[in-house]
Amino acid sequence: MGGSLRADVTNAALAKAVVLENNVAYLRVGQVADGLAAEIQSAQTALAATNKIIGTVLDLRFADGEDFTAVNGATNWFAAKKLPLAILVNGETRGAAAAWATTLRTARAGLILGNSPELKPDIAVAVKAADEKKFLENPYTTSAENETNAGADTNSNLATFIDHTSEADLVREKIKDGDEDEDSVPTRPTEPQKPFIQDPVLARAVDLIKALAVVHQPRA
Repeated sequence: MGGSLRADVTNAALAKAVVLENNVAYLRVGQVADGLAAEIQSAQTALAATNKIIGTVLDLRFADGEDFTAVNGATNWFAAKKLPLAILVNGETRGAAAAWATTLRTARAGLILGNSPELKPDIAVAVKAADEKKFLENPYTTSAENETNAGADTNSNLATFIDHTSEADLVREKIKDGDEDEDSVPTRPTEPQKPFIQDPVLARAVDLIKALAVVHQPRA
């Protein structure tokens, strides 16, 4: 990935802090700088106040920085918590951010996911550069590649796998065949489809957190 991608990426220390899938904390770091450790701990505490956090995804994609001591407190904090931690990296994870990812792995505080020849992730997931920037803005959006192929897929592939017959249509068919009385069959309201994470690296990380959380559950 070329250096030009960094132009549109925020240089804030902690660029984003949200909860994914109701119980996974997501922290995106823009710049490893003074005060980052305090920001991370404050964000984690705030997220845990309203959600039962089972683990954290630390996104260091496109992050850099030169303050190699700024994250010492955060490293110790993650290690002490002993909750599952997934660290996301890419070819633009540099400087203090790259060093921090390695430190967290060495301390056995977390596993590295993504695509970085330098950091050699524990779980390699390759994503195109254009898609990766897009996913940082909205992990639920469709990738550029999927959008390009959407028209062809709709006509040639989707009809093969999707049954467009609704529950109401099935009921009418049964009534036509004399199996049921129309008034006797209750209809259920259609529930809106739950959005799912399109970012392959983030989706893999969230799945990993959930799997590790189950493994580390205290036994009754």
